[in-house]
Amino acid sequence: QVQLVESGGGLVQAGGSLRLSCAASGRTFSDYAMGWFRQAPGKEREFVAAITWNGGNTYYADSVKGRFTISRDNAKNTVYLQMNSLKPEDTAVYYCAASPSRYSDFFYYTSGYRIWGQGTQVAVSS
Repeated sequence: QVQLVESGGGLVQAGGSLRLSCAASGRTFSDYAMGWFRQAPGKEREFVAAITWNGGNTYYADSVKGRFTISRDNAKNTVYLQMNSLKPEDTAVYYCAASPSRYSDFFYYTSGYRIWGQGTQVAVSS
């Protein structure tokens, strides 16, 4: 069906920027809404951002709104997360995921996604 591979993580100082990429294999990438989640040590996986199948609507957690931007390029089978003004509390493993749902009600929760990538580490130092 679809396989996802994240990249672009690394170490950055507070106030810096990173752009994460999620490359998808398969011919049906454009049929899925895409989301980004993150998980810090000892904490539950939390919603970060989501984007509909055609890129027409985006959704963000309050903690990242105004700092992070999600986008997708269906021609390249890739979804991106641009992260600006990074804070130490953004440190986590970041995962991309694919959802078959057309309804935003399901985009905020891990249960709304069928396929997950392996994750990429983001570390923000103070």
